[in-house]
Amino acid sequence: MKKLGSLLMALTLAGSVLAGCGQSADQSTGASNNQNGSAAEAPAAEQAEELSGEVLIAGSSTVYPITVVAAEKFMEKHPGVNVSVASTGTGGGFKKWVVGETDINNASSRIKDSVIEEAKQNGIEPLELTVAYDALTVVVNKENDFVDQLTIEELKKIWEPNSQVKLWSDVRAGWPAEEIKLYGPGTDSGTFEYFTEVVVGEAKASRTDYTPSEDDNVLVQGVAGDKYSLGYFGYAYYAENSDKLRAVPIVNPETGEAVMPSDETIENGKYAPLGRELWIYPSKKALERPEVAAFVKFYMDNVAEFAKEGGYTPLPEEKYEVEKKELEEALK
Repeated sequence: MKKLGSLLMALTLAGSVLAGCGQSADQSTGASNNQNGSAAEAPAAEQAEELSGEVLIAGSSTVYPITVVAAEKFMEKHPGVNVSVASTGTGGGFKKWVVGETDINNASSRIKDSVIEEAKQNGIEPLELTVAYDALTVVVNKENDFVDQLTIEELKKIWEPNSQVKLWSDVRAGWPAEEIKLYGPGTDSGTFEYFTEVVVGEAKASRTDYTPSEDDNVLVQGVAGDKYSLGYFGYAYYAENSDKLRAVPIVNPETGEAVMPSDETIENGKYAPLGRELWIYPSKKALERPEVAAFVKFYMDNVAEFAKEGGYTPLPEEKYEVEKKELEEALK
């Protein structure tokens, strides 16, 4: 698995831009393309027909690592195209996408009917493409030696609105009477929406006295720096930081088994109910531009590889074939 830190460093050396703004810690990458790698090896005829232009992408911080890999590889092949990827949270990205400010939105929760309707009023129609599996991973500090597992009921008790949980001993008898420091995604995050829907029972219903960020790296640092902390985010960020954090096994409500997130348990469905799908949403209007169409086709042709490099679990090949047929129909 290619490490996210190494990837981002490589992007930086290649001229990528990583920008942060406000509490959302908005990440972005827009590379100044070079002639290295496959672009340098491309036949002269292919280079003569080279694409140009810009592809603008925003949205989920969870899908961000996959799309960054796709952008880097595509720009090596097509140096005349600049692909800019920003991490704004799923909801924050859709706010830009519905008014045509971006071509593609990364999403860790499925597009809402209200967003589709707003986009329609602006002449924008989405194409939904599933790119990978993810697992919402609940993490504690490495020095935490008492949390052996958590149930969905216990997570709800911790995270529900107006929660009375202040100390670890409020969650389970025998745990220390130490204050829980909570870290989680901001309200524009698809991860926040999915977690609250699955755990609390209502999307976006959550206690508010926690440290939020749309930048998962901020959450990693927060939990890693606080012995009695607890947080949640996408599996790839845990995998990248497993030397600093400890993932908590989650009890599957159907089987009663405490299950750790892994590629295997995500794909076979045992890590339930915190496993989920991830998407990209190109607008059909944007797909009329050859550089956008070429990027999305390249993305979906190689998405299993990109998902692995980004730290996620690829879909079965037959499911990718269905997604690629959907794209082929949209490009006709």
